Amino acid sequence: MLTMQPIGYVRSPFQGTGEVPKGHGAKHEAEGILDILPEFAPGLLDIEGFSHVYVIWAFDRSDGSRLTVTPPTDDRPHGVFATRAPWRPNPIGLTVVELLGRDGGKLRVRGVDMLEGTPILDIKPYLSSVPAERLRRGWLAEAERRAGQQQ
Repeated sequence: MLTMQPIGYVRSPFQGTGEVPKGHGAKHEAEGILDILPEFAPGLLDIEGFSHVYVIWAFDRSDGSRLTVTPPTDDRPHGVFATRAPWRPNPIGLTVVELLGRDGGKLRVRGVDMLEGTPILDIKPYLSSVPAERLRRGWLAEAERRAGQQQ
């Protein structure tokens, strides 16, 4: 059995899932705080040197799992592993946020897409060696093209 404990909690402007921007052109620019529990705060040593961090968090309010979902960005079903849907066999979320500053065990960030009180499981510095021109957006690129043609 795998067990995890939160290292902290998200302080977010979003109280409900309907408040989080979704769909085509959604911008994740909301600011929030990653409030790390005091016993884990020493693990933040030197993190302020990074511009962005990965936040690994729990979909603690998700109700069950589904293997196919229809995301708000498309009208066609896709495998849950090809989406960011919350209904996952292991309800884990991953978000890249911009690190704006640190005050002890509190990280001020931009790009929050989690709800107020979301448990944080881990934080890692964002590092990528994949050039932008090599990234592919899968079914999302096609859905965006279709949406653009409808407007």
